[in-house]
Amino acid sequence: MTDLFEHPALAQPTGPHGRRSAARQRAAAKRRRRRRLRTTIVVAVVLAVIGGVAWTTWDNVSGLLHNPFARSAADYPGPGDKPIEVEIPEGATGTQMGGALKDAGVVASVGAFTDAFALNPAAAGIQPGTYSLLAHMKASDAVAALVKNEKVETKVTIPEGFTAAQVFDRVASVTTVTKDKLDAAVKDPASIGLPAEAGGKVEGWLFPATYTVQPGDDATTLLKAMVGKTVAELDGQGVAPADREDVLKTASLVEREAKFAPDRPKMARAIKNRLATDMPLQIDASVAYGLDKPGTELTTADTKNADNPFNTYVHKGLPPTPIANPGASSIEAVVHPAAGDWVFWTAVNLDTGETKFAVTWQEHQKNVSELRAWQAANGQR
Repeated sequence: MTDLFEHPALAQPTGPHGRRSAARQRAAAKRRRRRRLRTTIVVAVVLAVIGGVAWTTWDNVSGLLHNPFARSAADYPGPGDKPIEVEIPEGATGTQMGGALKDAGVVASVGAFTDAFALNPAAAGIQPGTYSLLAHMKASDAVAALVKNEKVETKVTIPEGFTAAQVFDRVASVTTVTKDKLDAAVKDPASIGLPAEAGGKVEGWLFPATYTVQPGDDATTLLKAMVGKTVAELDGQGVAPADREDVLKTASLVEREAKFAPDRPKMARAIKNRLATDMPLQIDASVAYGLDKPGTELTTADTKNADNPFNTYVHKGLPPTPIANPGASSIEAVVHPAAGDWVFWTAVNLDTGETKFAVTWQEHQKNVSELRAWQAANGQR
């Protein structure tokens, strides 16, 4: 009788057929082991790839997401000490901001900053720019300071009608950009984007506006912004590149002569009418620009001085360059002048700037008499 619990080895079949069966079983087992090994390797590679992607993704968004399982990162107790200026680049993530602040010595670690960044709902609104912070700040305080978006910057306003010299004086008086640096920058017209039609002369191309100057901005950066605004304004009003300089020359005359917006299109038309009939423009503002003196101080001798290329009494046509930097409304007046036959104009009240236009010499002389009466009544010549 066979023992039901006999040793398995004793139950192996014998003979040729039994030996072949055992060999097949061993080969099958070996194949199974190889398959299991290959599967293990594939799984390990897949997990490694997933882990790398997960780490990269986490590093990119760690400034926006908070990991509740992360250990607390090194942080300063605050409130901080010496002032430090730090630049936040355009498009910086929370991690990149933290890196910049860590390198500058503002926060103790990137991790502390990204944790604080994730916990502050306003952090996503931090704007690029230069900020004044403190060394050794608590990370949450650094984030709170940044979300205020109180950047270290200076605003400089250039009024309509300023000359280039006046623009440089204004910039130098309110920013760290010196006049010497501005003078040096205009000697390289291409670096500031000055178009070829300007002939290397910056006058008229520095658009009147308010500009924001960051600590790292230089003279070239600022002047390029001004020139760029002028080009954009001319393009926006449909001025062809070949006409840009003449439009700016005419607009600068209008800017310096006209006191009221309604007068600008009429004055632009009067100038065009004079040019069309080869009449000298006889504009005092141009004569004064060439002599670098106020228009109120001009003399009869000044209007006869042929050595002044800007003397529109003796030199016909437009002046050699613009005489100021015109604003949008003066440029528009030249592009779209009023309809009329005027060729004369004169202010009749020097306090208010009221100006009257005339078609004939007789009508003009009547307006001049009104001016003389006002001057006599107000103690002016």
